[in-house]
Amino acid sequence: MWTADEIARLCYEHYEISLPKQGKPEPNREWTLLAAVVKIQPISEQSCDFPDKPMQVTKEVVSMGTGTKCIGQSKMRKSGDILNDSHAEVIARRSFQRYLLHQLHLAAALKQDSIFVPGTHKGLWKLRPDLLFVFFSSHTPCGDASIIPMLEFEDQPCCPVSRDWADNPSVEASGNIEATEDKRKCEDPDSPVTKKMRLEPKIPAKEVANGAAHHQSFGNQESGPPDVSNTNLPSRGQAAVKGMAPGGAKVVDVYRTGAKCVPGEAGDSGKPGAAYHQVGLFRVKPGRGDRTCSMSCSDKLARWNILGCQGALLMHFLEEPIYLSAVVIGKCPYSQEAMQRALTGRCQNILALPKGFGVQEVKLQQSTLLFEQSRCAVQAKRADGPGRLVPCGAAISWSAVPEQPLDVTANGFPQGTTKKGIRSLQARSRISKVELFRSFQKLLSSISEDKWPDSLRVRKLETYQEFKEAASAYQEAWNVLQKQAFASWIRNPPDYHQFK
Repeated sequence: MWTADEIARLCYEHYEISLPKQGKPEPNREWTLLAAVVKIQPISEQSCDFPDKPMQVTKEVVSMGTGTKCIGQSKMRKSGDILNDSHAEVIARRSFQRYLLHQLHLAAALKQDSIFVPGTHKGLWKLRPDLLFVFFSSHTPCGDASIIPMLEFEDQPCCPVSRDWADNPSVEASGNIEATEDKRKCEDPDSPVTKKMRLEPKIPAKEVANGAAHHQSFGNQESGPPDVSNTNLPSRGQAAVKGMAPGGAKVVDVYRTGAKCVPGEAGDSGKPGAAYHQVGLFRVKPGRGDRTCSMSCSDKLARWNILGCQGALLMHFLEEPIYLSAVVIGKCPYSQEAMQRALTGRCQNILALPKGFGVQEVKLQQSTLLFEQSRCAVQAKRADGPGRLVPCGAAISWSAVPEQPLDVTANGFPQGTTKKGIRSLQARSRISKVELFRSFQKLLSSISEDKWPDSLRVRKLETYQEFKEAASAYQEAWNVLQKQAFASWIRNPPDYHQFK
């Protein structure tokens, strides 16, 4: 049907061809992260003569985002016209919401080429049954998924550890855990300045006790990492990554995330080596001297895996949430178990979700293809070139929509916005809260009121907050999720959502 490398290659090509030079990193000086949503659709009228032949599909990038930055708490605005979080994964998801809005416009106008078909209830739509969406990111999401164990014999990220070991990480490591001079130290995957990263491992695979080979995350993989979407990894709570991996390899350190533990909750020990981080915790993205209110991308992906990617507003028009079928990660430090723990393991025991909502068995895979403008690739090209390697300050949004698909921002506003121009309509990103709300209202006005869904007919709604709260099934699911698993999630105060 599709492979991780096919998804990665498609996204990298789309980045090169469809995104402008504006907003991309300055060569040999800057790097960025890339994320995208890919629509997968079977090719119609396939021959039945060869039933064993893999199904042929079309793959289309429908949204894309780049970016590495967040604004601090002090820069947040109650007018909804600034992007609080410009990490690539978040930009890609907001761009995807813009695509979904356009597709709902097509459906409401009874166009045949919409991805939506009428639902069973008045005014509601549902996704065509033959479609699915794959999320791609060039790097492991910041936060819990980036806390990856490093084994004693390695000078690059560890091979995926077995689930048995991941479930029982309490065995203490013994002996001296200090690395030799030539061993690469644990690095912060979110830090802008790093040492040169080797792209190929010395040891392509390591035999483990049961005879199965665990591939190095930077090595060539014949078939990609195993699909563990059906495994049940319990929440790690406040466990630390430490101990012995299969085959007796010692875990000496962890790759570290720049995301900080939620204030007031359990924190990292900060101890040297593998015990530095606690795993399974919710985290906020770091700010430069000004704490952010943006949860880590690991946490956000875990939330989307239960509530869907469409958000509260679009649930007014949808019979079911829009879920991701798979998450594909590019070539980078990677652990299948860390991804499983972060995206699904912390939420396995959620009960009493409203109809249509549930914890999805999302497929997790890694590609062998490196993003050429990732920090790792740029660092390797420039060797010991002059000056610092820094993250690109701009973010690019692209949506598969006919009008103005591109949006380039910096510091949460369209690139080039001056302080004087901040309050103007031109100083709004097309994926900011207020602009997505405006697109939602435009959709609503294109539909006669007698065809509105019941959730929008109960009472007169005016503010962004009122429309969000009126999506009762979505809000019920979010409340259940918060009570049972996401209690430490930071929510913006309601006065940040009172714009019209």
